[in-house]
Amino acid sequence: MEVDLFIPCFIDQLYPQTAENARVLLENLGCEVFYNPEQTCCGQPMFNSGDWDGSRELAEKFLHDFSGKRPIVSPSGSCTGFIRNYYKKLLPGNQTLDDFTTRVYEISDFILNVLKVETLETRFPHKITFHDSCHALREYRIKEEPRQLLRMVEGLEIVEMQDSEACCGFGGTFSTKFKDISQAMVEQKVQDALSTGAEYIVATESSCLMNIQGYIKKNQLPLKVAHLVDVLI
Repeated sequence: MEVDLFIPCFIDQLYPQTAENARVLLENLGCEVFYNPEQTCCGQPMFNSGDWDGSRELAEKFLHDFSGKRPIVSPSGSCTGFIRNYYKKLLPGNQTLDDFTTRVYEISDFILNVLKVETLETRFPHKITFHDSCHALREYRIKEEPRQLLRMVEGLEIVEMQDSEACCGFGGTFSTKFKDISQAMVEQKVQDALSTGAEYIVATESSCLMNIQGYIKKNQLPLKVAHLVDVLI
């Protein structure tokens, strides 16, 4: 199957290896992956900050950059959830959006529900706990898909943490506008993860993982983070 790979700006700038791993993962599962180097941001940060005009410009560019008919797959439930739920508000009357938004997939959803993958030939011999990122859970509405894929990984043990659906405190500009609240939230998230005895916190969102990793590093805690595709590769 031919697919377009959408790499969110956060991953592009800070976690390029995760982007490469997403490409390799899809290719290993039989996809022919196309990457448009002209792609940029989906417009979510501007939208959430109230700059709808700026977000609209990026949404129009996104439609142009992915104007084909291939499925658009991304290692982010946050960005894909934004496209699916808010492009129609940004671009009312655009007749192409009904078809377009149905072509946009978070990668675990695509692997399970489009490719219908039932087994993975990969190994990750570690105990992990999974963090349900807010936008992936509540806007894209994935929960079981990442867990189902993780259960296919040889040697991996999943232990659920208390309040796995609680926010990590990042929330984009929230973590800078409300620093003290954000720090309290990420502290609770990390303590919940530590209480499971897990070696890694895994999530679908690099932004959440950056926030969590920052707290772990600052406090020199025995815990690591990993994006879902970095475990599945």
